[in-house]
Formats: sequence, C-alpha cells, structure tokens
Amino acid sequence: VQLVESGGGLVQAGGSLRLSCFASTQTFSSYDMGWFRQAPGKKREFVAAINWSGGRTLYADSVKGRFTISRDNRKDTVFLQMDSLKPGDTGVYYCAATTGATRLANDYDYWGQGTQVTVSS
Repeated sequence: VQLVESGGGLVQAGGSLRLSCFASTQTFSSYDMGWFRQAPGKKREFVAAINWSGGRTLYADSVKGRFTISRDNRKDTVFLQMDSLKPGDTGVYYCAATTGATRLANDYDYWGQGTQVTVSS
C-alpha cells in the first residue's frame, strides 16, 4: 500500500486547510486510516483515525472539535479537514493505514511521506 499526502501549506492562525491522502491499493476499504503529526524536536503524535466504513472516528483531545477526518472509499482517499488552526498545529502530517485503528503509531503498517503544515501567529 502506497500512501501519498497532499494539501499542506502555510496558513494564518484561525485559518483552515484540508489534507488528502490517496492510497494505491485495490483494498482501501479494508483498512482503517489514521493521521499523525510531528513537530520539530517532538515525537510523532496521534491526530485522528477512521475505521474502514467511516462509521467510527477517534480524535486527539487537542484537535477535537476543530479537525474532522473522513474518507471516500470510491476514490481510495482519506481527508483531514482542519479548522481554527493554531500555531501549535504546525508540523509534518502523515497518513497511515492499519487493520485496526488505534492511537498508537506502532499499530499502523503503512505510512505516507508526509506533508508540511505551518500555522503562523
């Protein structure tokens, strides 16, 4: 499974971005998907996850109410809508695939290369 993220960029605090992650696989709907982020000098942290059908989602407390994860199984793509962005949201955002969505990076089997999100104050 190859994952390719897009949609990152520079945005002012309070603004919005929508990240996309396209999966090169014919079995996308069999995977749960997650988004993680890593700021400079910090460990990779969980952001959000969605199960294979889109019927169950998980969020980190720091983004709950501001970020929304969704997926389109017809297009083999998972999205992360990020609103009310804060400078603390700055980092490289990675999407990942697993057969059982959790908040733990070690539980994910496939990773994208990441996309940079920078939020200016």
